[in-house]
Amino acid sequence: MTAVDRLVRRRGKELENAIFEATLDQLTSGGFARLTMEGVAAAARTGKAALYRRWGSKVELVIDSLDATLPRPRAVPDLGSTRAELLQLIELFAAASGSRVGAAIHALMGEVSQQQAEMFKDFLMGRVIDPTTETVLDILRRGVERGDVRPGADTPMVADVVPAMLFYHVKATGAEPMPDDYASRLVDEVLMPMVGR
Repeated sequence: MTAVDRLVRRRGKELENAIFEATLDQLTSGGFARLTMEGVAAAARTGKAALYRRWGSKVELVIDSLDATLPRPRAVPDLGSTRAELLQLIELFAAASGSRVGAAIHALMGEVSQQQAEMFKDFLMGRVIDPTTETVLDILRRGVERGDVRPGADTPMVADVVPAMLFYHVKATGAEPMPDDYASRLVDEVLMPMVGR
């Protein structure tokens, strides 16, 4: 290690952020199979030991990197219209899927082994799919109370349509960004006809 390296050495949150950035860079440029702890350490300008003190495997490192950089699920406020609320939620998802973390998730979806896929599936369910379904359910329940959603349409099966369609689009089209009108078409052509009065 040179004197310059020692001067710019990072610790704590700054180092962790550099490691997460390096992990996403490796995922999006070379995929999961080519990602190595050594490569991440070099790109983050730290030692390999710093990674292994925190993460026992590259699977754990990737999951923590995705978790740290994905937008946190949040409730959609009452906008007075089920259509407007669904549109806002889907636009947030579309923006995330078009980001670097979205590209990293796409890179993972096509190449991890079955055992690794289970770990990533559990992460995606708990961090993305389940919170999205819960948010859709909240929107639909408000819509029933408001009168712009038919009674009985606020079910988990109906709410699952949103993450299912979004992940289908990501899987079917690869890393291509969602078209600008995707959110409005999904709401107007699929969701509102399905749940509206």
